[in-house]
Amino acid sequence: MSRYFCDLHIHSCLSPCGDDDMTPANIAGMAMLNGLNIIALTDHNSARNCPAFFHHAKKYGLIPIPGMELTTAEDIHIVCLFRKLEDALLFDEFVSSRRPDYKNKPEIFGHQYLVDENDEIIGEEDTLLVNASNIYIDEAFYEVKKLRGICFPAHIDRSSNGIISALGTFPPEPSFTAYELNKTDSKDGYLEKYPILKKLVHTVSSDAHRLCDIQEAVFSIELSDEPYSSDLVRNNLIDYLSGIIDKEVTSDG
Repeated sequence: MSRYFCDLHIHSCLSPCGDDDMTPANIAGMAMLNGLNIIALTDHNSARNCPAFFHHAKKYGLIPIPGMELTTAEDIHIVCLFRKLEDALLFDEFVSSRRPDYKNKPEIFGHQYLVDENDEIIGEEDTLLVNASNIYIDEAFYEVKKLRGICFPAHIDRSSNGIISALGTFPPEPSFTAYELNKTDSKDGYLEKYPILKKLVHTVSSDAHRLCDIQEAVFSIELSDEPYSSDLVRNNLIDYLSGIIDKEVTSDG
């Protein structure tokens, strides 16, 4: 067992609200400097910068998790993480077919840059990515599960696009096994107010849109990693978030 410091919610320059310098290489470099071991790229309603992200994260000795922050039809943000890059890109195809076809206005919302393995801009996504999809939360849950991934509500301790602020409670269905906090010190208050959370795994992530916001070595998870491979750690992380590994002995922060 080894302890891994994580930030499982980071946006690149593909997200319109992300800084233009949030390129995959810059994200990986900052994460390494911050002492992180596992990082996830979770752009709004897209996973198209994940291939370049994988390349740079591995170059810096980090374990990359391909993902997406999906905005559901209820306007709720959920973090979707996958075991394989290919699975994230399959989910991207599904989501892209269910996004509203509103064109981005970069001068208002920001650019949505696609980046290659050389960290160079190779294109720009035309469809505005921050709008709600027409995928309801139940359908999103099962589509991610079909790909053996994990999804869970993002930043439940925030008033913007959190599941509790949107629905007034943390619902029993779909049967989420995890949830994300934006601030560690909000955990006890939410556990007291919403007892259902006591049965779930929690994560603490930055939701970084700027390099300076990427989390430092604060939240960690203890995972089995022998015989070591990044694929094994990634799979064990997904299992942990899915409740397969005993959460009582694995999390910290």
